[in-house]
Amino acid sequence: MSILEVTHLAKRYGEHVAVRDVSFAVEEGEIFGILGRNGAGKTTTVECVAGLRVPDAGRIVVDGLDPRRDHTELTRRLGVQLQSSALPDRITVREAVGLFASFHGYPVPVDDLIEQVGLAEKRGTRYGRLSGGQRQRLSIALALVGAPRVAILDELTTGLDPQARRETWGLIERIRDQGITVLLVTHFMEEAERLCDRIALIHDGVVAAVDTPAGLIRRAGVGERVTFTPSAPVERSALAGLDGVREVVVDSRGRVAVTGAADVAGAVTAHLAAMGVHVTDLRVERPTLDDAFLALTGAPAEAA
Repeated sequence: MSILEVTHLAKRYGEHVAVRDVSFAVEEGEIFGILGRNGAGKTTTVECVAGLRVPDAGRIVVDGLDPRRDHTELTRRLGVQLQSSALPDRITVREAVGLFASFHGYPVPVDDLIEQVGLAEKRGTRYGRLSGGQRQRLSIALALVGAPRVAILDELTTGLDPQARRETWGLIERIRDQGITVLLVTHFMEEAERLCDRIALIHDGVVAAVDTPAGLIRRAGVGERVTFTPSAPVERSALAGLDGVREVVVDSRGRVAVTGAADVAGAVTAHLAAMGVHVTDLRVERPTLDDAFLALTGAPAEAA
């Protein structure tokens, strides 16, 4: 059942078109990713969903509510962690969560929430003394303090070191396990592939595709590449005719590289084994979400 629906959304700022035509639906209880390069229209899209910006065209429904007409009620059901946010340096973790809790009629107990996001030992620490990862955990707590049904998390791990990023990923998964629907905005391919049940690829203000990470990879038709050293010389023709094989390259040292369908490695090694040829130094390069993004949008993904 869809808890959030966006239909033909469009938004421009003067001559700049930020969102041209964006449509997607988010199912209750899933982590739904909005994935695209910086400037693709991701943040504008979720700001319209949150009622922070008024779209020029299109329709948005969040848990049965219109973000513009029902904005007050929407704030009770929607938690938002924006891409850029800050608090006074001298406010403590507990003071910040307590302040935001006071804005809601039935907030999550402050100390329980602080413990949930892993900041129990920092509850008395001032904001200015928190690390980047700890600040992001606090921002998540502020988004969740009103016990929302849907949480928007925008570019949550930008600037974090690898350990802090992975800790934050674990926290997001725990949020979903509590039954909260998560709308995750990111341009990190690894993050989207690890966390998201489904993803909308946005490029130049338009949705290029919506599917599971594995589904996007399959739709891109990238396939896999297997390289190996055979125990005896192998001619290109011995492998080129196999189902799913697109290209066979044999270098001057006799090392073989085969590009083809997603299961090409198994087909190649089984065929060689039947010929009495064994392989060593086997390496299988499977397609990633980066490959799918490039194939489906025509634009390279940005590095994390």
